[in-house]
Amino acid sequence: MKTIRLIIIVIIISAIVSATTSYIIINNKDTDKLIEEFYLIENAVHISPHSLRGKMDKGINDYILVDLRSKEEYEKEHIISAINIPAYKNKDTSDYGAVDRIVGEFKKLPKDKEVIVYCYSTPCMTGRKIGKILAENKIYVKHLGIGWNEWKYSWNSWNHEHEWNKTNADNYLWKGSEPGNPKSGSGSSCPVSGGLGC
Repeated sequence: MKTIRLIIIVIIISAIVSATTSYIIINNKDTDKLIEEFYLIENAVHISPHSLRGKMDKGINDYILVDLRSKEEYEKEHIISAINIPAYKNKDTSDYGAVDRIVGEFKKLPKDKEVIVYCYSTPCMTGRKIGKILAENKIYVKHLGIGWNEWKYSWNSWNHEHEWNKTNADNYLWKGSEPGNPKSGSGSSCPVSGGLGC
């Protein structure tokens, strides 16, 4: 009788250890896979503001930058070269329900350029919500890694320290209903070349 109990206890302990080990191995593989997918998605969707500024400095025009803020905010001031497809009726009222208008405007954009959207700030959900609406309509856009507030008011937070005295946010801003054209060479270029560059 004692032998049978001992065998049952050993079987139960072995099962618990085996299940725990399997769980840890499976979860670590799942976690690793999720991390890999996160970085693949992050790199596919997000555009570095530093990289965008570098394109402006070099006169590279292979992108369309879209400001999603209201028309009045856009006309007051925006990132130079950005066009406006507002996701807001005015500065206080979103217009996410205007799906046909928004999708229609994005459909008119050239297909041979990368489309990059931005809104108010890094945590602002507007770009993500519009990106989701567009993806549901088979239009795929990228997202600027920062928003208007960081571009205008936190210039030094995302530029390299050695560039703080060489670049000026005012050279990358525009007022009015037109996008404006970046001045080539208005700042310093990225010191790191290749896929890991700015």
